Amino acid sequence: MELTPKIFGSRRDSCDQHANRANLYRTFCAALAILDRGLPRVLIFALSLGIGIAVSSTGGVAAESAPRKSASMQSLDEQVQEVKSDVLAIAAELSNLEEQLLYPSNTQIAVFVSIEDGHEVALDSAQISIDGEVVSQHIYSFKELEALQKGGVQRIYTGNIHTGEHRIEVSIAGKKGGGKDFDAVETFVFSKAVDPKLVGIRLASQSLGDPTIAIEGW
Repeated sequence: MELTPKIFGSRRDSCDQHANRANLYRTFCAALAILDRGLPRVLIFALSLGIGIAVSSTGGVAAESAPRKSASMQSLDEQVQEVKSDVLAIAAELSNLEEQLLYPSNTQIAVFVSIEDGHEVALDSAQISIDGEVVSQHIYSFKELEALQKGGVQRIYTGNIHTGEHRIEVSIAGKKGGGKDFDAVETFVFSKAVDPKLVGIRLASQSLGDPTIAIEGW
């Protein structure tokens, strides 16, 4: 009479273990999907190996302990959450490393867009060209525009240029106060030194005429 409950209990524990391993595997795949955006393959391999070991060790603990009580299952859930936290931490570190590898400080340039406080400028799109080459185009969503109008700053471009003098052209389109459409284009000259170059593009509305475009070094 006691045989049947034991069999069902064993099957249920096995199902729970498989479910937790499946959650770990989904986390692993999601992390790789996020990270696989041009990272050097050696970093992708290192992350895969590290997460694979974590998943295997967690699976081993589950297999050895064969949890039969709620306390044991809770311990396994905590391990799952810990592995997820480790994956996110590794993703953040690799993202920073990716930027350092792709954009060294001596050639790095970053371009930002903002709207002057209290000015009504409804951006539809923006285009950035450096030395005659289009490097970024962006169409703004309602949420992005709302964030800019509340004081937010958008990084619209990150890239590499050599030291010396360069020319940047900013083209914007949108609506000014009253809902009238406008297009504006401005060209500026800036210098790149050995340090990273941060260029701020600030937009401001005018009572008469189209909104103005100003550039500033950060």
